[in-house]
Amino acid sequence: MLINAVPQWQGALSPRAPELPDGCVALAELAGHVLGLPVHHIPQSKETSPVAGGIANREVLLANRPAQLAALEAPGGPVLTIGGDCGTELVPVGVARFRYGPGLGVVWFDAHPDLNTAESSLTGAYHGMVLRSLLGDGDPDFVANPALGRGRAVLAGTRVFDDAEREAAESGLVVRVPDITEDGALTAALSGAEHVYLHLDLDILDPGEFGGLNFPEPGGVTIAELVAAIESLSAFDVVGAAITECVGTEGLEVLEPVLAAIGGLLSQG
Repeated sequence: MLINAVPQWQGALSPRAPELPDGCVALAELAGHVLGLPVHHIPQSKETSPVAGGIANREVLLANRPAQLAALEAPGGPVLTIGGDCGTELVPVGVARFRYGPGLGVVWFDAHPDLNTAESSLTGAYHGMVLRSLLGDGDPDFVANPALGRGRAVLAGTRVFDDAEREAAESGLVVRVPDITEDGALTAALSGAEHVYLHLDLDILDPGEFGGLNFPEPGGVTIAELVAAIESLSAFDVVGAAITECVGTEGLEVLEPVLAAIGGLLSQG
């Protein structure tokens, strides 16, 4: 099992987005401590670039990608990616889909569905488009090939949708599990998945649980509820995972149970 720290921030445009690199590094070091593993730091640009094709910082986001791809080139067991913004998921989920085939399921713990395209996005922030890219829609330079299968991505606890995202979700492009505390709901939604990738944007948590959320939304889950939901996936072959959107460098110890639960899933393969 590997831990890769990917301190990209340009996919997010929130006021605290420039804090993402520091949050990434701090959380990755904590993960290394909790799981007893070294941390590999993947170099990412600190610069910005103009909006192009409806995507903010497009040039930088494309330039960041090769270093992350190189870090995943040689198969070496499951990888825990610590972001950075959610845009860092394009590479590891794409690599997992390539390696494990169309039976890959993705559980997307996130307050937001990240199902916009450059045309539908109200901000141009790529972190709100990445799951749609992984499902094969959007800008050709960002679309995963091969893409995730229709209905293979499960929105877990997602509670804030733009209109276009809601339309995409309701079309059957993804499966929704609004309440991750419902017994058996996640395992049922992932039925048929041969392998599973776990995405965790920390804004799934209620803001009262952790102060280092890049895009906090009210009505989230507790840390204990999140841990229980993660542990409920133990019957699956979890081949990769990521934790994204941490802007906190203090109080991170409350996330130790989350790190331990994800590490447990990745180490059982």
